[in-house]
Amino acid sequence: MKIIVFGATGNTGKRVLARGIKMGHEMTAFVRNSEKLYDQLGEHPAQHVKVIVDDIMDTVSVGEALAHQDAAIIAAGHAGQGEEFVRIIDTIITQCELQPSFSGRVWIMGGAGLLGIPYTNLISNNLPGFPPEYKNHNRNFKRLQQTQLDWSIMCPGTMIDSIEHPNPIHLHVTTETLPVPIPEMIKEYSEADIARYLFSRLQELDVAYDDVAKCMLEHIDLGGSFKRKRVGLAYQSDISVH
Repeated sequence: MKIIVFGATGNTGKRVLARGIKMGHEMTAFVRNSEKLYDQLGEHPAQHVKVIVDDIMDTVSVGEALAHQDAAIIAAGHAGQGEEFVRIIDTIITQCELQPSFSGRVWIMGGAGLLGIPYTNLISNNLPGFPPEYKNHNRNFKRLQQTQLDWSIMCPGTMIDSIEHPNPIHLHVTTETLPVPIPEMIKEYSEADIARYLFSRLQELDVAYDDVAKCMLEHIDLGGSFKRKRVGLAYQSDISVH
């Protein structure tokens, strides 16, 4: 497949790019700094990547970059950028809509706070005590709900370089709701108590960047099971408890 990565020198984007190369995809990197890209890839892998160096807010350049691509993975920006982050996502999504030769398959990055809390009609981002900048993910989610594109939102917890597990584990993937067991009694809690409960379990949502990249690339085809879905990830033990 032909896959373009926006933000290809960031922590997530660079792993998507490297893994996509290994999987044999035709990868395009849209970056501000080509030197940084070449440093992280090394000489040999870089030969297998088309590189576009431009401003991600340049609508003409973004639109041209999307031509004939089978999928786009938007790993640029972060919620702490506020309005700039929202504009980045809106700019790229709009060009995905306008580019007639783009397939329509898009992944963007959200966060675990965007996922539904089982037994409630709440999401964590709206609870008291959660950082207000996380609501920028809500705005991006709302933007996607207005488009006809085949989109998915990756909603991990804290992403880290690697995780050592004492027991065999597997990656548990959910759609729409948090990927960890939640007791039904949570529906009786106040919003403040739900927030405190979730804060106490945040570490269970830690996930490695490489697993995030792997999940997106393994579900990159049009019309897949994650079409127009929020996607959550967490590790679960392979050892059953009796």
